[in-house]
Amino acid sequence: MLAARSLRTAFADRRLVFFGLLQPIVLLLLFSQVFRGVGALPGVAVYDGYVNFLVPATLVNIAMITAMGSGAGVLAEIYSGFTGRLRCLPISLVAFLSARTVADAARLAVLLTVTVLASVALLGFRPAGGVLGVTAALVLTVLVGWCLSWVFVALTTWLRKPEALQAVSFIVMFPLMFSSSAYMPLSAMPGWLRVISTINPVTYATDAARALALARPPGWSILAALAIAAVAGLLGARIAARTFAKR
Repeated sequence: MLAARSLRTAFADRRLVFFGLLQPIVLLLLFSQVFRGVGALPGVAVYDGYVNFLVPATLVNIAMITAMGSGAGVLAEIYSGFTGRLRCLPISLVAFLSARTVADAARLAVLLTVTVLASVALLGFRPAGGVLGVTAALVLTVLVGWCLSWVFVALTTWLRKPEALQAVSFIVMFPLMFSSSAYMPLSAMPGWLRVISTINPVTYATDAARALALARPPGWSILAALAIAAVAGLLGARIAARTFAKR
């Protein structure tokens, strides 16, 4: 019931839905043109075009942005007084948080699907993995995004202020995105940044999505991405449940 309510809230405003679906497409168009010259680098040329290299990374970035939105959504529910009313009912507050993250995971699945279809139609994205490979990449990305949403929900229950959440989210998201293999191959990075990229969890998630969608050797990237996401999600859920129950 709570998950259905969160889904209705997410899709109730058509303008919000439209711009939410438009945002990843605009990002893809922008980055595919700005970094177009990167396609000539040896680490990217094997993907038969920078768009093929970029789209799986964009899926992971959309998952991160949506996860951040989960925290913002919980914060909005707190300030609206909805969570206060829940405390007067025989409903677990953890169930409310779970419903929120599940609803956002469903919304993420829609965003990712639209992004892939738009990339195929408008940008010439040609996933060598076919429908099965792309579907596997989408499932992995949704799982990663769902686990990350618990991290941002935990941050929300701890910080409780929009300005603080925005600042922390910026500090967490952008360094992780741009110090990973999302937009540039590791071989083209300075030595110190390459070291950071090899331990960056976003690199594993991006490499895993690329391997599945483009039929590339995955190595340990899939297992590493799922393991890191699971640990982060479990810790986030535990911290969120404890902090939310006390406040």
